Amino acid sequence: MVSNQVLGARIVAGLVILSVAVSGCSSVHHRSDRGASAEDTAGAPVDTGAPSQDLTATEAAVKDAPPVTSPPVSEPGPADASNILNPSAPKSYVVKPGDTLWGIASLFLRDPWLWPEVWYINPQVSNPHLIYPGDTLALAYGANGKLEIRLVQKGAARTEAEARVEPRLRSSGAGAIPTIPYSAISAFLSRPTVLTPQQVKAAPYVVALRDDHEIGGTGHEVYVTDLKAAEHSRFSVMHVGRALRDPDDGKVLGFEGIYTATALVSKPGRPSKALLIDSARETLRGDKLLSTDNDAPLNFALRAPRGNVRGRIISVIDGTNMIGQYQIVIINRGKRAGLDAGSILAIDQAGEVVRDIYAGSHSVAGKLGFGTSFAPKVRLPEERAGTLLVFKAYDRLSYGLIVGAVNAIHVADIVRNP
Repeated sequence: MVSNQVLGARIVAGLVILSVAVSGCSSVHHRSDRGASAEDTAGAPVDTGAPSQDLTATEAAVKDAPPVTSPPVSEPGPADASNILNPSAPKSYVVKPGDTLWGIASLFLRDPWLWPEVWYINPQVSNPHLIYPGDTLALAYGANGKLEIRLVQKGAARTEAEARVEPRLRSSGAGAIPTIPYSAISAFLSRPTVLTPQQVKAAPYVVALRDDHEIGGTGHEVYVTDLKAAEHSRFSVMHVGRALRDPDDGKVLGFEGIYTATALVSKPGRPSKALLIDSARETLRGDKLLSTDNDAPLNFALRAPRGNVRGRIISVIDGTNMIGQYQIVIINRGKRAGLDAGSILAIDQAGEVVRDIYAGSHSVAGKLGFGTSFAPKVRLPEERAGTLLVFKAYDRLSYGLIVGAVNAIHVADIVRNP
């Protein structure tokens, strides 16, 4: 039985065909692109007209989204789409200054770490892994029916980056949005709080303080051995704290680094002389000097670990007991376990061990006056607590940023493949 809507559509179509046949007009040719293939429509230009005053920029982007493929996202798509697509995902989105890759991935996907599986890499675009403010991203379905997110229109920032002829500038991703918010890790990058055994062994150190001082603060001068640096160079002065051991085998993975001051080199030499500024606590002989240069990438691809990972959080940067979103933690797994910048890990609360006082004879021990000390122990199951993104990895440990927290996170909680 034909519905009224379908019958009406057929009547309208018949009238249009009759009108064209009578008038010989070719005015319908401009509609021929409605039947284009997915490959054609996914790369179609987007209307850049000014948005309505009643709509926000994001709402306008969604309203004026190009016809990327069929079926539209609002209709049932491939089987995997409903499992990975955020129910509130827009059909298209214009990247804004201040956006991050993690934020955009969260906008489109239920699990942002799945981004590499849906991000369509266009070989005709320079630095296709990078996303720039002004770029228009849109949902699409590929030729195989797989959900994809594609770059459908370049923004001015990308166009300017591609216009640069210097390979170094082009590969640096200047102007591209970062993977995670820089503000969340900037203080840590300039003042690292974990020192690897290699850093402790090789870093220059304070050999003496001028005028026979035993401790130093802002305005004091220190002498530094093994420092090869030009005048006016800056270094973070770090006191070596307690050892961080792997809870699995007891081996030392690193040491807590406690920031004491910034050292400004005033006279290079052997030893070099430096002025202490911005002191946070006293500087002592033996304290280490570390470069303040940022060697952690800000633009990197999100991905699952290359191998099977199961480790633990062994320290939190600010020393708190409760860990929340955008705090930095250290885990006891690194490059040796297949981790690198961009690796995503799930965080599970470690299962608590409790006494089952009702096991066996229904609290016989309690009835006999033994209390609960003889009751059998039961370990509760692990519970999902959050998500961690690795932004710097060493051989056996990594720094990670908590990018999502659904429950309280603690030191000793489990990190594993998502």
